[in-house]
Amino acid sequence: MKLRRPYLLRAIHEWICDSDCTPHIVVDAGMSGVDVPRQYVRDGKIVLNVGWNATAQLKIGNDELSFSGRFGGSSMVVRIPVEAVLAIYARETGQGMIFADEEGDPAPTPPGGAPPDGAPSEPPPKPASPRPKLKVVK
Repeated sequence: MKLRRPYLLRAIHEWICDSDCTPHIVVDAGMSGVDVPRQYVRDGKIVLNVGWNATAQLKIGNDELSFSGRFGGSSMVVRIPVEAVLAIYARETGQGMIFADEEGDPAPTPPGGAPPDGAPSEPPPKPASPRPKLKVVK
């Protein structure tokens, strides 16, 4: 099957724009093929406004997100492999989506955090619930 990320990215982008909010993406700037203004990269990541008013020629394809934008007064073509997009959210509300690794679902974290060293990583057994009893009624 094809990767889900580009389809979800396009859908969430459209939803945010239709809600009159400003879509922002979080990008892993350390991945190969990422072409972003390096002076704005912090801790290996960059947050970009990908709203229609902030970009020109925005294209969210199956392999790459690209647009022309202005950074510090100068125009630049930005190219980002879709795999490098870590999240998309609305600036005004914070609602959006964080993308998990495409290879599988993220490992669940126990409610109390990570188990201590040496503790079993299996979830505790569920308490036995009483089985429903059927009764024949005549």
